[in-house]
This record gives sequence, structure tokens and C-alpha cells, in this order.
Amino acid sequence: MLSLLFMAKKKKPTIEETVALIQAGDNSLLNELIEAYKPFIAKTVSSVCKRYIYETDDEFSIGLIAFNEAIEKYSPERGSSLLNFSEIIIKRRVIDYIRKQTKNQHISIDLTNNTIEEEASGNAIVNELSLEEYQKKNDEELRKEEVLQFQNLLAAFDLSLSDLVENSPKHTDARINAIMVAKKLVDDQELKELLLAKKRLPIKQLEKKVDVSRKTIERNRKYIIAIALILSGDYLYLQDYIKGVLET
Repeated sequence: MLSLLFMAKKKKPTIEETVALIQAGDNSLLNELIEAYKPFIAKTVSSVCKRYIYETDDEFSIGLIAFNEAIEKYSPERGSSLLNFSEIIIKRRVIDYIRKQTKNQHISIDLTNNTIEEEASGNAIVNELSLEEYQKKNDEELRKEEVLQFQNLLAAFDLSLSDLVENSPKHTDARINAIMVAKKLVDDQELKELLLAKKRLPIKQLEKKVDVSRKTIERNRKYIIAIALILSGDYLYLQDYIKGVLET
């Protein structure tokens, strides 16, 4: 029994447990964690750049900063692992970097030789149209990853994407009202914690905070939960959907 207790005490913490310690103020673990996951960072950055990335590359530095950002922002409540969450953050930051670099490129056209030369502080020739298509492809990949993570989070609440389609309010005004109820829930820390802990909508407490009937809240329960989860997490593409509804 004593030996088992000793082994349990020596058990290596998970990466999520290590991040929790760092967020609690144990900065000595931060450099160790970043150093240990440099290969992961390089691999993730390489998947965006479509080439091997060295630690001396600017893109790798962007990846390091993004990984540190993911450590600071990570929460188990997001419904994903630290690595899945950091992968999305790294890819977004690298794509943003590529876009900024593209804006600084200067294009000159040689009509005599029918060629296009592009200078970007010594960078090689880049086909602007191809780069645009490449960015669209990466956006699509990130969108798919985000939806997959959201699906996993919904499953913890016994919900699915098909549930949302079937239970989404049919009229725009009704969807806007449901979104405003979800925003009210997320802005109230106590209600938000109840939702995440109990995995169900705190209808009794929520109806006291909004000018919407209990019957309406219950009818739109699944939709309100989904919107609240989107607003609570790092779901940039899904949050764009919410903005679109509110702007209609």
C-alpha cells in the first residue's frame, strides 16, 4: 500500500495540470514546457508554411509566442486539450503573420519580357493569387478544426450540431433574442459557472435576469446553451456567425 502511494505521488503531471500550475504563478515550469514542446510548435508551423521550419525562422518565433499565448488563455472549460487549443492559436497567428508580410510585398511588371517580379525584403517570387488561395484553404482547415472541437464540447452537454439545426429559432428576431439571453448568461459569472458545472441551462436563475418568459427560454434551451458556449470559448469563426445574426 505504501509503495502504491509513493508511486501515485511520483506520477508525472499531465500537460493540462502543468499549465494550471503555471497559471497559478509557477513560472519556473513555463520555460521547461515550451522547451519540451518546441518540436510540436515547429511541426504545427510547418503545416501552415508547407516547408520545414527551423528555430531560426521568424515563423517559428511567431509559433513560440502563440504557444505561450495558448498557455495563458487555456481553460479546461473550453472542452479541448491544451495541444488542440494551442494548435489552433499557432496556426492563426502564423497565417496572420503571412498576411501582414504579403501586404509589404512590392510587385513590378516587366512588359518587355512578360514577367512579374515580386520583392519582399529579399524573399523569393510569390504568386499572389496562389497565396490568396492558400490562405483560404488554411482558413477552411481552421474552421473545420474549430467545428470539430465545438462538437466535442457539445457532446459533454448531450447536444449535437443536428440538435442545433433542428432547434434553431426560425425567425431572425427570435434568434437575436436567444443570443441576447446567452450573452446575459455569459456576462454573469455565477450563471456561467452553473452552466459549465451542471452541464445544463440554469433556467430558474436566468429568467430573473432577462426580459424573456420561462417558456421561451425552455423552448430555445439548446440554442441558448450552444451560443453561450461559443461566446465563452475561443471560437472565432463561430462567433462571426453570431455577429452576422446580430447585424441582420
